[in-house]
Amino acid sequence: FLLLTGRMPDAAASQVLNATLVAIAEHGLVPSVQAARMTLAAAPDAMQGAVAAGILGSGSVILGASETAGRLYVEIEQAAAQHGGDLRAAAKAVGAQRRERKIPIAGYGHPEHKRRDPRVDAVFNVSQRAGGGQKYVEIAKLVEEVIPEVVGKDLKLNVSGAIPAVLLGVGFPVAALKGVPMLARTASLIAHL
Repeated sequence: FLLLTGRMPDAAASQVLNATLVAIAEHGLVPSVQAARMTLAAAPDAMQGAVAAGILGSGSVILGASETAGRLYVEIEQAAAQHGGDLRAAAKAVGAQRRERKIPIAGYGHPEHKRRDPRVDAVFNVSQRAGGGQKYVEIAKLVEEVIPEVVGKDLKLNVSGAIPAVLLGVGFPVAALKGVPMLARTASLIAHL
């Protein structure tokens, strides 16, 4: 947090960042873990290469969805001005624009969790108890509410949508959001290897 913002984290920022790192660290045998394991099998003396392979194998779906969702929340916040400050109307309008352009709404839907991903409420609760800002949490929940109208499916928040909501609330830079899952996953890759 200090390296990215130039200021020491307060208690809320520290607790929120720790919770997000824990929430996203381990994901089982996903493609990035498999790439790392295969690379280590080919070069057992180069753990750094195997970890790098795992991180390089991540993109907009694996590890990048948090940044994409965070940018969505910021866009909705900015669009609210065009809707008289109504965040729900802005969420619906921005979601509809993405739907028209066939852009997925990152941070919503999960192959295993058909109801809301349980890590979402856990991370939201940490943020609220710690005193983190709740504006982006509100925006994330509003997006979840309007998705059935916009997309035609009831897609629930997943952890990749919760992470940017709480981090933005403690002043984490949107351009660095992808770094949180990358940092957490690096620790997980080392454990796998």
